[in-house]
Amino acid sequence: MTIRSAKISDARAIHALISCYAEEDRMLFRSLADIYENLQSFAVAEIDDKVVGCCALEIIWADLAEIKSLAISESHKGKGIGRMLVAFALEQAERLGVPRVFALTLEPQFFVKSGFDIVEKDALPMKVWSDCARCPKQQNCDETAVLRKISVDS
Repeated sequence: MTIRSAKISDARAIHALISCYAEEDRMLFRSLADIYENLQSFAVAEIDDKVVGCCALEIIWADLAEIKSLAISESHKGKGIGRMLVAFALEQAERLGVPRVFALTLEPQFFVKSGFDIVEKDALPMKVWSDCARCPKQQNCDETAVLRKISVDS
């Protein structure tokens, strides 16, 4: 298996993975156009030339990034692919010098196992909530905020 930065040829597979989760109300939908526009923020997991997982790292501000759109194909769940994608995103955040990475998730224990702490959503700046404006659950959010501090070179 390979974890790598996404390429143009991966966009449709990324869209399909995210759409599966969005249809189950477990993730926000992302249009194919949005994926192309933000492709450089995505990493993919590839097995035998097939994309089986994806994850995006979005820079929010000088000191904060978000892991989002973490999706693994149903047939490859439970094999550590999600952990490897998160590790790739954290390494990217460290390379960029971003000291804190958060996620909003329905699976907080997955992130806790990767060194994140559960935090109150109010601890995150308002800029974080830009996606919430288009979420149908915005008034009854069922996601948990998790945060991990990264040691970065100044």
